[in-house]
Amino acid sequence: MSTLLTVLDFLDDLPQARDLREHTYKALGDTVVDVGCGSGRAVGELAARGARAIGVDLDPAMIQVAAERWPSGEFHVADAAALPLDDGSVTGYRADKLLHALPEPERAVAEARRVLAANGRAVLVGHDWDTFVIDSDDPAFIRTLVHARADTMPHPRIARRYRNLLLDNGFADVTVEVHTIVWTGTEGLPMLAGLGEGAWLDDQDARARADRLFLAIPIFLASGTRAA
Repeated sequence: MSTLLTVLDFLDDLPQARDLREHTYKALGDTVVDVGCGSGRAVGELAARGARAIGVDLDPAMIQVAAERWPSGEFHVADAAALPLDDGSVTGYRADKLLHALPEPERAVAEARRVLAANGRAVLVGHDWDTFVIDSDDPAFIRTLVHARADTMPHPRIARRYRNLLLDNGFADVTVEVHTIVWTGTEGLPMLAGLGEGAWLDDQDARARADRLFLAIPIFLASGTRAA
C-alpha cells in the first residue's frame, strides 16, 4: 500500500499530470463522481472548485487515505460497475487510470451512462500499456519488457478503445486527445522500475544521471456527452 501511494503521489505531483488533471475537470458540472479515485487528489481538487465531489474506489484502505487527506470530498467503497448513486444523479463522470485494471471495462462505461444526467459529461483517461517509448541500445529487449508488463493486466490496451466504448454506450460528441508526458532525467526512473530490474535498468539509471534518458508515455483522454 505504501509503495502504491508513493508511486501515485509521484505521478500526481508531476507538472504535466497536474495540467492534465485540470484539463479533465472542464465541463464536468457541479456534481462529479471520480471512479477509481485512489488517494483522492482529483476529488479534493474538484471540491475546491465548488463541486460536490464523490470519490469511489474498490480498495477500503485507499478510501480511508483519501477521506483523511481530502475531508471536503465524499468517499465510498464500491465497484466501478455498481456505483452507489441514483440514475441521472451526477453531471460529470471521471475515470483516470482505471479501465485497464477492470475485468469488464465495458460494464463501468455502461454504469457511467446510468448515473449521468442528460447531457452529462464522461471523461476517460489512461495510457496504453504497450506504448512506453524508451531510448535504449537494445530496443527489442525493451519491447519484450514492456509487453510482458502489459500482459499482467486484464486490459492493458483499453485506452485505444475508449472512443468506441463511449460510442457503444450511447455517448455523443465523443472526442479523443493525446497528451504525452516526457522524462529525460532521474525523475523518470520510478516509472521504469515498474518494468523490471537488471542491467538494462542500470543502463537507464546511468543515462538519467548523464541527462541522456528518454521516456515518453502518451496519455489518452476521451470524453463524451450522455445523449438525452
